[in-house]
Amino acid sequence: MKLSEFNRPHTLVLPPVPYAVALYGAWWLGQNGYPWPLPLSDAETLGWALVGVGLSLFAWTLLTLWRHHTTVNPYRAAHHLCIDGPFAFSRNPIYVGDWVIYLGVMLILHTAWPLLFAPLVWVIIRYGVIRHEEAHLTARFDGHYLDYKARVRRWL
Repeated sequence: MKLSEFNRPHTLVLPPVPYAVALYGAWWLGQNGYPWPLPLSDAETLGWALVGVGLSLFAWTLLTLWRHHTTVNPYRAAHHLCIDGPFAFSRNPIYVGDWVIYLGVMLILHTAWPLLFAPLVWVIIRYGVIRHEEAHLTARFDGHYLDYKARVRRWL
C-alpha cells in the first residue's frame, strides 16, 4: 500500500449511522404493531447503566485521542497512533462503546428487534468503516501499527 493511497481512511459510512438506523427501525417496528418485547424485568435500569458505560468509554477514548493530538473523525488522517488508555484493551474502543450503548438502548426500548439487526450493523461497521481505518493506519504507521495489531484485539 502506498501512503498516497491512504492519506485518509476511505470510510464508507459515518459510524454512528448504522446503529442509529437499526435502533430507529426497532423503535418504529414496536410502535407500528410489531412488538417483540424482551422477557426481562428491570431491563430499563440495566439499559441506562449500559448507556452510561458506553458513553464513559466514548469519553475516555475522546480524551485519549485529544491528548495525542489526533482526530476522532473517521474521514481524516490519524496524526498519531494511540496505544494507551482504552486503546491498550481494544483497537476500536469507540465501536465497543457504541455496541454497549446499542444494547443499552435495546433494553430501554424493551424490544429484541435490535438483536435481529445487529449482524447487519456489525457487517457495515466491520467492512464499511474498520477495514478502511485499518488500511489507513497500516499505510500511515506501518510496522508500529502491525505490532500493535498483533498485541491488541480488534474488539475486546
